Amino acid sequence: MLILKLAFRNLLRNTRRTALTCLLLTSALVIMILMDGMMVGVSRLMVDSLTDTLEGEAQIYHQGFRERFDPSLYLDNTAPLREVLALDQDVRAFSERVMTPAMLASSYATQGVMIYGIDQEQEKAVSRIREAQVEGSPITKGSDLLLGDSLAEKLEVGLGDRIVLTTSSVEGNELVQRLFRVSGVLNFGPSELDDRLAFIDLEAAREMLMIGDGTHQFVIRFENRDRANEADLPLYDRVRDDQTAAEGWLKLQPSIGGMLEMTGFGRLILGLVLFLLAALGVVNSIFMSIYERLYEFAVTKAIGTRPWWIGRLIVLESLLMALASVAIGVLIAYFVGDYFEREGLGLGQMEVGGVVIPERIRPVMLINQFLEASWFLIGLTLLTALYPALYAAKITPAEAIKRSL
Repeated sequence: MLILKLAFRNLLRNTRRTALTCLLLTSALVIMILMDGMMVGVSRLMVDSLTDTLEGEAQIYHQGFRERFDPSLYLDNTAPLREVLALDQDVRAFSERVMTPAMLASSYATQGVMIYGIDQEQEKAVSRIREAQVEGSPITKGSDLLLGDSLAEKLEVGLGDRIVLTTSSVEGNELVQRLFRVSGVLNFGPSELDDRLAFIDLEAAREMLMIGDGTHQFVIRFENRDRANEADLPLYDRVRDDQTAAEGWLKLQPSIGGMLEMTGFGRLILGLVLFLLAALGVVNSIFMSIYERLYEFAVTKAIGTRPWWIGRLIVLESLLMALASVAIGVLIAYFVGDYFEREGLGLGQMEVGGVVIPERIRPVMLINQFLEASWFLIGLTLLTALYPALYAAKITPAEAIKRSL
């Protein structure tokens, strides 16, 4: 109890230095927690943007289709797959797609596009096609067509305008043309989507390609998104064969996985830099405190105080500063983080690797962020205090008196 009273007294002896040291530690803790929350928020936004746009959380497709996007590589025995997906408890929703390169021609221009044949009721459960629609109505009949706003500008078409779709059938490789009506305009965000994608009715696409009940992709949304990347997921084992592939979003878009890893590495580097700067401040503060008390330590040792007791006193003082900093820093980080979670931080819309980051980024504040940062700060402060404590414990009374003069 005596050592605790002495530690408090020593910290209050120079309140300005103690306050500045605590401010440094508190600032490092707050910045670390908030930046960690912001990076987690950005990571989640990237994954949400990817999985909610067109990739979905997982896909089932013909082997080789994603490498070449060859319309002839389609799944022709789809009834068993539908049954497996409908009965799987991990699957929340799924959507079938037929895809083919094609030409769209208006009265003013012609553009090469990728056509998606979809059932819009299924599709809105796995992607944000409904939210992306900025004009018009969804696909309700075989002659309706949706296209990106950038593509509509290039073709100089608007709602209700007629447009000719030209493609090749899979069976017989015959040229097929069909007249469609622009029923809606979309804005997904990424330019490569809004410039070159168009959507038509699933059955209309199958008829044009002459593939019967065939499907190029089953796009899946899970009850728990994390399960999509489990290599041993039972669903994948049930549907995979020599012709059929099934992969989660991380395998479908490995570049996003790389960016997420870089984000995690950035969080680690940022934390180390911040806390090392704080550690230097702690070392400087402790040594200044020791030099001011060298004569006191000399007298204390001369009357028989053990060296380890002085070292323990220095460590205890550092611990008290760390605990005070953590208490204040956690409160500040909580309230500031809560504000930005509600209001967001406006940085403007960004596009990273084809993934659109919204204009306002909201941090994701998790309890483990507070706990990990707090324990790390306390541990680093104690570790930093060991060298000054050993120095104070080892110095002899004669040397201490000499240096204090």
